[in-house]
Amino acid sequence: MDINETIQSLRETLNEWSYQYYVLDQPTVSDFEYDKKLRELEQLEEAHPELITPDSPTQRVGGQAISAFQQVIHEVPLQSLQDVFSEEELAAFDQRIRENSEAVSYVVEPKVDGLSVALEYVDGVFVRGATRGDGAVGEDVTENLRTVRSIPMRLEHAPHRLIVRGECYISRENFQKLNDERDLAGETLFANPRNAAAGSLRQLDPKVAAKRRLDCIIFNIQLSDGSQFDTDSAALDYLETLKFKVIPHPVRDTLSEVSQWIAQLGDEREQYPFDIDGAVVKLNRLAERSVLGETSKFPRWAVAWKYPPEQKPTKLLDIVVQVGRTGVLTPKAVVEAVRLAGTTVTNATLHNQDFITEKDIRIGDTVIVQKAGEIIPQVVSVDASKRHEDSNPYFLPSTCPVCGAPVERDEDGVAMRCTGAECPAQLVRHLVHFASRDAMDIEGLGPAVVKALVDAGLVKTPADLYQLTAEEVAGLERMGKKSAQNLIKALEKSKSNDLSRLLCAFGIRQVGSRAAQTLSREFQTLDRLMGAAAEELTVVDDIGSVTAEFIVKWFASSQSQHLIEALREAGLNFRSTEEKAGDALKGLTFVLTGTLSQMTRSEAKKRIEQAGGKVSGSVSKKTSYVVAGEEAGSKLTKAQALGLTILSEQQLLEMLG
Repeated sequence: MDINETIQSLRETLNEWSYQYYVLDQPTVSDFEYDKKLRELEQLEEAHPELITPDSPTQRVGGQAISAFQQVIHEVPLQSLQDVFSEEELAAFDQRIRENSEAVSYVVEPKVDGLSVALEYVDGVFVRGATRGDGAVGEDVTENLRTVRSIPMRLEHAPHRLIVRGECYISRENFQKLNDERDLAGETLFANPRNAAAGSLRQLDPKVAAKRRLDCIIFNIQLSDGSQFDTDSAALDYLETLKFKVIPHPVRDTLSEVSQWIAQLGDEREQYPFDIDGAVVKLNRLAERSVLGETSKFPRWAVAWKYPPEQKPTKLLDIVVQVGRTGVLTPKAVVEAVRLAGTTVTNATLHNQDFITEKDIRIGDTVIVQKAGEIIPQVVSVDASKRHEDSNPYFLPSTCPVCGAPVERDEDGVAMRCTGAECPAQLVRHLVHFASRDAMDIEGLGPAVVKALVDAGLVKTPADLYQLTAEEVAGLERMGKKSAQNLIKALEKSKSNDLSRLLCAFGIRQVGSRAAQTLSREFQTLDRLMGAAAEELTVVDDIGSVTAEFIVKWFASSQSQHLIEALREAGLNFRSTEEKAGDALKGLTFVLTGTLSQMTRSEAKKRIEQAGGKVSGSVSKKTSYVVAGEEAGSKLTKAQALGLTILSEQQLLEMLG
């Protein structure tokens, strides 16, 4: 077998395995075996790049980032559907259909709550994918859609041109994983799977989209050269033979059967991997659709049944406070079991203290709960008429229910947050931040390894990282001997980091890498910084009164003091390796633009800050000087428009002495 045949055989094998896993949900090989085969293909394609094709499984990881999405005019418009909310409206739709059609039957589908897309194939190869947009014009998101494993890159025995319509979504399971990962990284959580899917599909960098584990389910043929079908159900069956993941599409002949299936779907929608916000009812015979036509907004041959948010009363038995990985206290209502949207509900979200106060929610109250597509039910209101006279308003605790550390309210939000440096509830988040690039920069200590260490009981504080042995690490799943040794070396290396990295790693509120560098240069040792009063801290550039209070409180905490002593015993460096900032450029703000010839921009930034100056990324009226190197761009233009002083690199060096 020559190299071309070998590569093609590998692709066919991997594509079949992906189809079994992502479409049929019936994996036939382990992840390890799949990854091993994929690596084999990657190595062959690296050696023979001329044999790489767009439909290769190796091309799903995401291509080059783009600056903007191109517009796509839909050859066949992606229409929306008219909503119906009651049996009477559904019956009126059925009557209109029967007045104009014979032998009526309907395809009834779950309405996936995602983002609608059109996929185009030419000679069986996926060539373009676009969002719905306004139905007539969408955006080209081809590269992001290539990362969706359930979308086939090549079709066997397909027509010359084929355009299908589907719904991109993130499953509930993957949505939870995605938010867990964002939580660990300290990023804003997505509100719901639909928002997550929409945000992922419109990423300018496909590599980001590839990590989001998007899925896609097909529900219509928009255009098909040379393929004729009498019914919509036959067309969808055909798409299944092409190995698309196709929407469940039962056929029902009577209005009664349609209503029964809609009710059944409503009861069973929690069993689907995706969120469902309704049911689609479509006339099955395609010829009769053409006769019925469409209005300016909707087709006349289909409607979307919308499930109303089901609400029921129940008793609030207790309020349990959970502490998230970022330290935020989240109240959860424990309620008497009630059947809601097909599931038994015993818990409901209460969001935060402001939500509880606004609705005056108290333990023992009769509350109204609803579940309108959300994964977690919510309390909608209180029936105050049934409240006991001796009930009291509820307030979140002032100390962390997990570690006992003081709780503080975010000055710019509604969240209540634990301040404990060694809070067990925040351990994974603390460790991930501690090891991050801006902090201790411990190579090989990512979220997965951190979680494995915590789950194995090997690490309970950041200081425990420095007590690990290669043998202990090697015993973790997916960690070999070499990886373990490299991690231990990285930990040992991090002990000599500059004090600024350790300050950033502590995770003190409002003390990021820049403030940590400023504090490190100013105080030179951790012990001096620990002894500084708030008034002494506010004298330092970029340290305001609020940040100063956060610093003082953090160092005063018994948990923080215990952590610092444990790190001291582990041998970490508590000193700055940089000289104390001078005052030659004190009070001056610089902006760097273009390419410098005698030093890098990062070196220039460092020298300016060592001389007491500040470096900003944007030009404003507050900018003192703009340093312009070769090929300076828009920042120079803006500086000239504002009449600011422009410096050459040589002039900056003279100022720095």
